[in-house]
Amino acid sequence: MHIQIQCCGVVLMLVLFYFYMRQKRIALETQKAFLTVFWASFICIVFDILSIIVIQQRHVLSEWFAKFIAKTYLITLIGVAVSALGYMCVDIYAKREDYWHDMRRYLVLCAVGVVGTYAAPLYYNYAADGAEVLYTFGPSVYVTYGVSLVLFLRIFYLMRKEKARINPRRREAVCLWLAAWIVASQIQFMYTNVLIVGYAGSIGIMVLYLKLENPETNLDRSTGLFNSGALYQYTKQLFAKERDFAALVIIFENGAYQNVHLERRGSVRMEIIEYLLKLTDVLVSKNAEDEYFILFADPERAEAKVKEIRRRFQTGWGEGGTSLVRPHWLYLPHGSIIDQTENLLYLVRYFRQEEKAFSENDFLCIDKDSVDRMEREREVEQLIMDAVESDRVEVFYQPIFSTAEQRITSAEALVRIRDREDQIVPPGVFIDIAEESGMILKLGEIVFEEVCRFIRKHPLEQYGMHYIEVNLSVVQCAYENLAQDYIRIMERYGIDPGCINLEITESASTNAKKTLLGNMQNLMEYGVHFSLDDFGTGQSNLNYIVDMPVDIVKFDRSMTNSYFENGKAKYVMEAAIHMIHGMNLEIVSEGIETKEQYQTMEDLGISHIQGYYFSKPLPEDEFIAFLESKKAEQGETVCC
Repeated sequence: MHIQIQCCGVVLMLVLFYFYMRQKRIALETQKAFLTVFWASFICIVFDILSIIVIQQRHVLSEWFAKFIAKTYLITLIGVAVSALGYMCVDIYAKREDYWHDMRRYLVLCAVGVVGTYAAPLYYNYAADGAEVLYTFGPSVYVTYGVSLVLFLRIFYLMRKEKARINPRRREAVCLWLAAWIVASQIQFMYTNVLIVGYAGSIGIMVLYLKLENPETNLDRSTGLFNSGALYQYTKQLFAKERDFAALVIIFENGAYQNVHLERRGSVRMEIIEYLLKLTDVLVSKNAEDEYFILFADPERAEAKVKEIRRRFQTGWGEGGTSLVRPHWLYLPHGSIIDQTENLLYLVRYFRQEEKAFSENDFLCIDKDSVDRMEREREVEQLIMDAVESDRVEVFYQPIFSTAEQRITSAEALVRIRDREDQIVPPGVFIDIAEESGMILKLGEIVFEEVCRFIRKHPLEQYGMHYIEVNLSVVQCAYENLAQDYIRIMERYGIDPGCINLEITESASTNAKKTLLGNMQNLMEYGVHFSLDDFGTGQSNLNYIVDMPVDIVKFDRSMTNSYFENGKAKYVMEAAIHMIHGMNLEIVSEGIETKEQYQTMEDLGISHIQGYYFSKPLPEDEFIAFLESKKAEQGETVCC
């Protein structure tokens, strides 16, 4: 028999092994499983060749030895099958203990197959002249094929059952490999002098290598460091094994290279990368263009290594160390305080957005409290998204009393969301997070649309109401398409824009002021009015009122309370009232809870009062009932 095809398979596998070993690799369980499959297939094809040789030379080497080698070749087929099963199970079982618990029973089956293969008879089929053996057959072969079939069926079963847990590319590669084996087996069965099963196995190994196990796919081509895919796989494995580790993230934002001449930045960057490449006992990965991860398998030794790395950056780069690079540093001393890779990557994004979290030396050490805070905020973000998607965003209305007309003439619309248990989530829990995440834009749009729907369903004039106040967050004020979006909503509901009063805050007027003023101009031309909300918080001064084209100024609850608790605040507030009145602007005082407070504000000339003295914020139905009761008390309908 000819063995040229099998020899080609051996050469192919040796070439693949050469390229595999010359690449930088990380210690992944999938790579260990691949090497097991590789050597099982290599040994199989080598024994395929040996069995042909020894059978042809059986008269010289002895019949017993020839059959021993031939049966050993059959056993290597079982080895390939069980290694393929183990390779599939790597994705399914996160913990090594679970992996071996499941594989143990298949190893027992393989042991039975080995004993059966050696014990059962084996026969040869000769050519017509009896000079050449075409193939082997008999009970020994049937035992081998039976055990291998059971293992292959198990592989296909797992592919179907555990589809969601198996890497799609791994599933596809193994399918191609097994398909090559099956096709080769069928060809060899029909043409017994064509021995290509071993070669088909080597082709399958090449498919696994090219689609999944080429170490080069884990490298970043521009730097030679590991890439984000390698980082994800390696940290996922660490979490699965419940192994602690430390991580240092170096963030090279635009400001990092401020002290480096533009023409030298490229060479400095390459010098930094060369330094990172030479670090030992760590895994260095480029996660993004300006973000590099350094993972330490030993957290106890990590702190000293981190200090060493930071000292190197402090000495400078380039000739004479004159080029100083000042990145941001995120240091996680113990990865065990996080439960999975996704949360590790999210944590980095989270703290990158919080520049104020960095200390003066741009170094932030992440502890358990930091992670807990991140988790709480992430849960709230998810709560907001769920509320938006499940239509659990509501609008409550708090009445505003006119001291001049002595009745309720307006109301403030306030956003509320419900959790899955139908409980109201306090706005203090989610408003700030919604602003930081940008979801306030969607919430704001929902609130505004609900207000327009409310006005259309319940015309304000029949309740003696003039307008509804709607808050604009800082993020909304910086949104360029705010005016056109809100005008489109008002047109869709066909409401009078004079029924809308939009509230801006002092902080909103200082951020993206040009965008804000443009939106205000467009909306005012359409007929919408504006008020300045929360006057008295932050760095309050009357320049805000001078700069902003508003009709109403709202005193924040804290400013109102200070009037009654602090003598100095009393004079400040009285002076502010005098100047605001001088500009012919109306004033709303928030946080009024008692009759005495109300009477004092009215005596000061405050035109509108808002607070629990009149009503807490009410859901739509209760607010309408409240207005109906007030109208009944007045005994008349007042039109605007």
